[in-house]
Amino acid sequence: MTTEDFIIELFCKVDDAMNEAPKHSQSRLYPSELVTIGLLFAWKGVGERAFYRWLMRDYDKLFPHVPERTRLFRALKTHRDWAERFLVQPGLMCVADTYGIELLHPRREGRSETQLGNKGLSNLCWIVGAKLGFVLNHLGLFVALDCNLASVADSSFRPMIAALEEQTVVLVDSAWHGKTGDPSNMKVCPRGTWNTRMLVETVLSMLTQVCHLKKVAHKIADYFWMRMAFIASAFNRPYLR
Repeated sequence: MTTEDFIIELFCKVDDAMNEAPKHSQSRLYPSELVTIGLLFAWKGVGERAFYRWLMRDYDKLFPHVPERTRLFRALKTHRDWAERFLVQPGLMCVADTYGIELLHPRREGRSETQLGNKGLSNLCWIVGAKLGFVLNHLGLFVALDCNLASVADSSFRPMIAALEEQTVVLVDSAWHGKTGDPSNMKVCPRGTWNTRMLVETVLSMLTQVCHLKKVAHKIADYFWMRMAFIASAFNRPYLR
């Protein structure tokens, strides 16, 4: 399958799911076109400028009405909730974990008053950035996600699990456990047990190797959230209806 065939197939699946979303009278793109571009941006794993050059150079015939770069990404930011509709329903058992994202080199910490993110630990290394928390179903598809500062503990993402209390059991590692406040559907897995949690390692590897998410350059929280939403939806693409 060529890249062009892949994009066409993706657009068809997205269009089937977005057929009830209204098009703004002043928008040059239909909702399904915008979501398709957002998913491609998530997979490409590069910055906004590099992605826009790639899209316009190689596939402008597929998206002939794409606006100027800044207008395009403002639209993606505004309609990130369209991406969140592709999150899947939880199964009988789910898995949760976190992923550290470096937004700034540690040597540059504190130089800007509008710095996005702060210092925290990720894989035993100090980063300046944010932390992505997520819940996956048994197939490795995103059920829920949340973002916070890199300095916060994994246990701060427990409300995401509590929201699924009547629907599923969520396996976590010991970092999610607290003295109080553990949801009743959260099961802490000691090291070396419950091999089901190894599913997380596959997803973390894809986030790093495919989406290049270990380091990104977003300066504004809304654009960072937009990227996370489209990345989660991109993982669920094979199951779009």
